[in-house]
Amino acid sequence: MSQPAVTVRTNGLAIASLILSILGFSIVGAILGHVALSQIKRTNEAGSGLAIAGIILGWVSFAGFLLFLIIIAGISLSL
Repeated sequence: MSQPAVTVRTNGLAIASLILSILGFSIVGAILGHVALSQIKRTNEAGSGLAIAGIILGWVSFAGFLLFLIIIAGISLSL
């Protein structure tokens, strides 16, 4: 007889992290990614790649937004 297949759950916060980062909720996505990584290490769930992608995308998009604000502020002050 064969053994039943073992399924590993994917962490829901990791999925939410990536989705929110893609949708533009960068800080929330990045923070959820950090929380998801912590949970994944504790529970051995799947989804660490999703969490890491959510963290990277979240912080990079947040940095881009800050850079955009700095550029706009510099342009408006020089006028």
